[in-house]
Amino acid sequence: MVEPKFEIQMLHDRVLIRLETTVEERRSGSGIVIPATVKDENRLVWGEVCGVGANVRGVKLGDKVLLSPEDRLEVDLHSQTYLVVRERDLHAVATQETDHGTGLYL
Repeated sequence: MVEPKFEIQMLHDRVLIRLETTVEERRSGSGIVIPATVKDENRLVWGEVCGVGANVRGVKLGDKVLLSPEDRLEVDLHSQTYLVVRERDLHAVATQETDHGTGLYL
């Protein structure tokens, strides 16, 4: 018997996010190499919005968002880990068009 497929629809103000793959090591502004084994507890991460609830107003599918890895719930779908967060727990959205941005670009 073939199991039916169900589409996932986010509810209320929830956002489904796929985290960007992390680079194994990174460089500081002065060029110092920071190995992947160094964990920074207060470091925010970037992810891509894969689903939004009906009450989400500030982000849309495909947006890159900045969030704290601590404010999340994880779910595994098709061998991929996604995060479920409330819209209010997102810190920033990377966009090409803006009225009141920071002047910084990815």
